[in-house]
Amino acid sequence: MTDDQGARDCEPKALREYALIADGERGVLVGPHGEYAWMCFPSWESPPAFSGLLGGPGGYLAQPVSPRWVWGGYYEDHGLIWHSRWVTGEGAMLECREALARPAGRDRAVILRRCRAVRGASRVRVLLDVRAGPGAPRMRNLRHHDPDWTARSGGTSIRWHGGDEAVVREGADGGPVLALTFDLAEGQSRDLVLELTAGGADPAGGPLDAAALWAATQRDWREAVPDCSDTIAPRDARLAYSVLTGLTSSGGGMAAAATTALPERSNEGRNFDYRYAWIRDQCFAGRAVAVHGGPPRLLRNAAEFVAARIEAEGDRLKPAYTVTGGPVPGERGGDLPGYPGATAVFGNQAGEQFQLDALGEALLLLAVAAERDGPGPGAAGAARTAAGVIARRWTRPGAGIWETRDDLWTHSRLTCVAGLRAAARTLAGPAEARSWNSLADAVLAETARTALTPGGRWKRTPGDDRVDAALLIPPLRGALPADDPRTVATLRAVREDLVEEGFVYRYRVGDQPLGVAEGAFTLCGFFLALAERRQGDTARALTTFERTRSGCATSGLFSEEYDVKQRQLRGNIPQAFVHALLLESACRLTG
Repeated sequence: MTDDQGARDCEPKALREYALIADGERGVLVGPHGEYAWMCFPSWESPPAFSGLLGGPGGYLAQPVSPRWVWGGYYEDHGLIWHSRWVTGEGAMLECREALARPAGRDRAVILRRCRAVRGASRVRVLLDVRAGPGAPRMRNLRHHDPDWTARSGGTSIRWHGGDEAVVREGADGGPVLALTFDLAEGQSRDLVLELTAGGADPAGGPLDAAALWAATQRDWREAVPDCSDTIAPRDARLAYSVLTGLTSSGGGMAAAATTALPERSNEGRNFDYRYAWIRDQCFAGRAVAVHGGPPRLLRNAAEFVAARIEAEGDRLKPAYTVTGGPVPGERGGDLPGYPGATAVFGNQAGEQFQLDALGEALLLLAVAAERDGPGPGAAGAARTAAGVIARRWTRPGAGIWETRDDLWTHSRLTCVAGLRAAARTLAGPAEARSWNSLADAVLAETARTALTPGGRWKRTPGDDRVDAALLIPPLRGALPADDPRTVATLRAVREDLVEEGFVYRYRVGDQPLGVAEGAFTLCGFFLALAERRQGDTARALTTFERTRSGCATSGLFSEEYDVKQRQLRGNIPQAFVHALLLESACRLTG
């Protein structure tokens, strides 16, 4: 950016202060100072065009010109349309309405910003520095063709509308930055439209009509996000739909999160790249939509994406892919400084793992999709393939849901039991149904023989008798009845050993108290609420649900973990599977 203040405004902030706008193909993390702190282009896993979140170059700043102001913000009721709001020391109020235009294309992003003086007059400062492509190349060939500015960065074409008076200044590293200042009278607004086009192609050429783009975006979001008044938390449920929709690409894959390398624990190497589509996460999202009965697009996308990966990969099925179904690159370091307390990393080692539970979750997803809308293309074949892989692989160690080490994970096996039984009911002929149910019985019997404690609850693995909140999941999916003594004993153990101040942790790490080695795991809180509700303890389930959903950002977004002591988010944001489980919980706890 062009000055010391601009550089400070683009520095990393506490994660609870960020919001997300997204169009399915990519997303922007919006900070409290009006800064665009993170955006990869053209796709989720691409290099960042704005990277201030990890200490890198590039950004897009819009904020009031005032010596003093405080920040707030909110989402509109339907979709990821964010309003940044500032109240200045002079008593003025300025809002900036922000969105990525929808429907979106894979190679073209259109960012909409509408600044409006809500109360009193406002002066607005805007800075634009696009760094798209490997190595964060500076903008070049900047030209003003009334009414637009055009430029290039790497192989990306840039067009900016609404900044007629902008001037080119030298940024901190010597690269050019577009700088603009304008005044708004009370009630007046101004639109800024930024278009990025990949592949070095010229911009689309048609006018960037802000009013038409806003109307199309709002219409698309209203079609995608239902009212959710039939849940116990309508606004949060609508936001969950919006997050899941905003993270799901036109190819059907859903990014697990919009960011990479945000630390789950400072300076301990636990910072990962979640900009990829995890099979399990996709299944959680599809199932949540099926439970609610909302628009079928997310469910259909999830089922078709998962079925295609199973059919293409078979025994080589990976836990994660790019959102277009490509391989996830191995983890490597990056040339960005990183978020404070962590180094920048790109890629993920999960792409080399085998996770048995993903096959069970896939069968559950394909089954619930078939129950709702009939079997989709390839669903029966994918179920047949998945059942065959389970039959060949369930006796062999693999990575589990927490991706820590290879072992015979109880959760993975029991999830396959649930998936096989669900698929046998909906996707199998009589002979296959008998075979899959027989396989489920065999897996359950062996798991019960090797992975029960003397007290009758489930162990994590045959050799690890710790309590694990993941073991709440398979009974919820139908692996065991609600009143099965093993289900009841495991739920009781989770409550006694993994809950503190109403927040739920995954498992204990060594002899350390809860909250020291890692934060509360938000996903597990929603699963506990569902488990309590299934036992008929509705009052306790509602308490757990409300406590869990309090661990969010000011925008309402969730990360993977929550630091209860500091009231801080940990890890990448927003974490899709957490929003999926909030949606499912809000549906099932109604009434």
